[in-house]
Amino acid sequence: QVQLVESGGGLVQAGGSLRLSCAASGRTSRIYNMGWFRQAPGKEREFVAAINWSGGSTYYADSVKGRFTISRDNAKKTVYLQMNSLKPEDTAVYYCNADPDVYGNGRSWGQGTQVTISS
Repeated sequence: QVQLVESGGGLVQAGGSLRLSCAASGRTSRIYNMGWFRQAPGKEREFVAAINWSGGSTYYADSVKGRFTISRDNAKKTVYLQMNSLKPEDTAVYYCNADPDVYGNGRSWGQGTQVTISS
């Protein structure tokens, strides 16, 4: 099992930026992909971005392309989400995930960090 701890959430005005971090521990040798999901009040959890842990390929939801950037530091076992040009609709709890395979089987989740964008 992989343990994940997120940090970096907060309250910013529309147009501002935030950087989220997610530190992994435990059986990190089994990580295939890491990424971020988010869940707004009354809505289902949705995919935001992912990065392949070895090759570094990245994937984004259409709603964040061009504004968010996912990156990783293998030595620190940490994944980052740089969020720019933030909009009120980006307000949500952001969850980090770690997947041991391409399908997300056995996915690990962090506890979540609140991101609130004021208009």
